Amino acid sequence: MKARNLPAALAAASTLLAMPAFAADSAQDFVDKAAVGGKFEVDSSQIALSKVQDQSIKDFAQMMIRDHGAANAKLQTVAGEQKLKVPPALDAQHQGDLDKLKNAPAPIDPAYLDMQVKAHGDAVKLFENYASGGDNVALKTFAQQTVDTLTMHQQTIEKIAARQDAVTGPTTPAVKTDNIPNAAALVPGANSFSEAQAKSRIEDAGYSNVSKLIKDKQGIWRGRATKAGENLDVGLDYQGNVVAAGK
Repeated sequence: MKARNLPAALAAASTLLAMPAFAADSAQDFVDKAAVGGKFEVDSSQIALSKVQDQSIKDFAQMMIRDHGAANAKLQTVAGEQKLKVPPALDAQHQGDLDKLKNAPAPIDPAYLDMQVKAHGDAVKLFENYASGGDNVALKTFAQQTVDTLTMHQQTIEKIAARQDAVTGPTTPAVKTDNIPNAAALVPGANSFSEAQAKSRIEDAGYSNVSKLIKDKQGIWRGRATKAGENLDVGLDYQGNVVAAGK
């Protein structure tokens, strides 16, 4: 298939890949991240099917296996037509996270849920970045046509997370920690909370009048809020910790 015909072929694609949030530097870089992210989604969700309890999370895992399995196959085809190489295995970071899921005792609902919330927050950013500024027409078209499905997956997992929060309390979207919040200090790391979610988490911690929220270079949401009649600087890290200045 010639490159000029790829956009039409990709128009039917409704699947997605989840991967780190940093932008791809080139078409090959995008393919590398897409392949690793897609394989991780399938592998981690296969583990989740036998180790999670909540049926809605199992249903989501099955959707990830179906959608990402198809997306991985599509990526393999498109990459081949574009003379790009697809990495055959996970990188060290993703393999390490996968091993944590394998070795963790069941149920792994919170760990898998947190991992998916973060992955899909990252994926939306990556796909939006490549869709707007990608250097390969076929892959750029794929990214553009995939964003809607990617967003749907993100919305689905966030709704599941919100229901879990209502029952068990907030989960902490930490992938590379033991998921134990550190209430004494804010922890730098990739933060998957949206501004609205950050505001809600801070309000849930007893603050009001939350304003001026900005995510800094360490991944920490910082802003102003009121508690016990006092105006304070307040921060929220990627684990869900809320800490006010001076505390």
